Amino acid sequence: MYVGTLSFDLLLGDVRSLKEKRSVVRPIVAELHRKYAVSVAEVGEQDLHRRATIGLAVVSGDTGHLTDVLDRCERLVAARPEVELLSVRRRVHGDHDD
Repeated sequence: MYVGTLSFDLLLGDVRSLKEKRSVVRPIVAELHRKYAVSVAEVGEQDLHRRATIGLAVVSGDTGHLTDVLDRCERLVAARPEVELLSVRRRVHGDHDD
């Protein structure tokens, strides 16, 4: 079994309130969940209206499939014009990890 995680640090565009932030972040989270069946949520920077951290996790029995899903998720977020992807942190954990 392999578990892969991604953490996206995002800078939001012309957002002036937390309500506007939710209107940008929620569709991204929903699309990632719907398209790729990953566990995903806003996990940080909830009190800042121009920054967001989105985390996601995938479980797979095959590292090739896991890498493919993580790559697709990263491309989806990077392609969103309403956000600037500042950084991505990727981790893959396997059965042999301590």
